[in-house]
Amino acid sequence: MKVTTPITEEVIKDLVLGDFITISGYIYAGRDAVLPKIVSLIKEGRLEDFNIDLKGAVIFHTAVSQAGIGPTSSNKLDIESSIPELAKAGVKIHIGKGILSKATIEALQRFNSVYAVVPPVTALLSSKVTKKYVAAFPEEGMEAFHILEVEEFPAVVAAIHGRTLHDTDEVRKVQGEAL
Repeated sequence: MKVTTPITEEVIKDLVLGDFITISGYIYAGRDAVLPKIVSLIKEGRLEDFNIDLKGAVIFHTAVSQAGIGPTSSNKLDIESSIPELAKAGVKIHIGKGILSKATIEALQRFNSVYAVVPPVTALLSSKVTKKYVAAFPEEGMEAFHILEVEEFPAVVAAIHGRTLHDTDEVRKVQGEAL
């Protein structure tokens, strides 16, 4: 399924576990060094100071370097603990890799948000980035909070509507349906 940012509530409702999606538009990029800072900006009501609008947003858990982009583990404490607040603030798709806790899956469901995974294929993902800008915290270097303009950025919906691909029964069910 092709989706374009900003992501609407209706798009999220139409997604199902295991969907392959491609994303066009703008996505934010940040990881453990910066996502807690973004959560602090949310709590302080200061996102506008950096011209950051998270309504319908996509956040990719990555650093941005000359070598390219690739997912980092979303279950790192500073990343996973930011997901509920970011979802509450309007982020609709969180992209990374790894297994999230049940509490985070429940928070995604509560805020009609999804978690999508991408394989660690830096060259492919980098080829989908058409422009990149530092949005906030440039002192973090490649781990600053970035805005990426992307074209058909690939991801797979891995947690939605209280379900996850990483649950053994869910993986078997999805594999069985695909055969």
